[in-house]
Amino acid sequence: MQEPQDGARLETYQDAFRRIEEAVDAGETDLRELGFWKLLARVKPEPALTEHWADVAGRIDRKAFERGVRPRFPIWFGNAVLLAGSAVGVGAIWFALTTSDPTLSGIALITSAGILSVSLHDLAHWAVGRLAGIRFTSYFFGGPFPPRPGIKTDYATYLRAAPEERALMHASGAVASKIAPFISLAFWPASDAPAWAAWVILAIGVAQVVTDVLFSTKSSDWKKVRRERKVARAQHSRQV
Repeated sequence: MQEPQDGARLETYQDAFRRIEEAVDAGETDLRELGFWKLLARVKPEPALTEHWADVAGRIDRKAFERGVRPRFPIWFGNAVLLAGSAVGVGAIWFALTTSDPTLSGIALITSAGILSVSLHDLAHWAVGRLAGIRFTSYFFGGPFPPRPGIKTDYATYLRAAPEERALMHASGAVASKIAPFISLAFWPASDAPAWAAWVILAIGVAQVVTDVLFSTKSSDWKKVRRERKVARAQHSRQV
């Protein structure tokens, strides 16, 4: 078995995974502190190693997640809630187009933009991930404040997907939530909503894009997109 280098320390993959899993079984949940993600960063560029350790890594990841994150909700339940939310967002657009009260129309369009931004994000992750063969274990509430829905991957199936597909799965949620306000904005000309409603929706959309540029590239979806694209390049370079 190949051996990863970590400074002066030499540890086989088998020993490293065993050490981390024993720590998780003992109650530790911080996989970063245990070196789990650094270990996977060495495994991922090698497809054979990724396949070999996928089930072990997935088991460790799931144990740590389930010990550290509550409450959790079944995927079917989370999808149902988000689909219902999306229906409410679409209904708000319909209300904005049919009401004769300009103020209510504007409020409805703004409300639809906010609802769709939240409800479409994880649904996009789920749909694109499933097309790539990635499965998911549960929904949960995540940060930063305010708490919002999150969806947890089954990490074994995540690792078995091609890195390009993993990158696309991460990007899909970010793109969906950024497009959502502009869907609502597209219906503004057909409504009686006042101009301030359009400006508020536009501000929501722009704020989300700016937030992505400033933060998501460092700590969220776009960081993961960049990470998986880097893995894809490393795999391709080793095949040349």
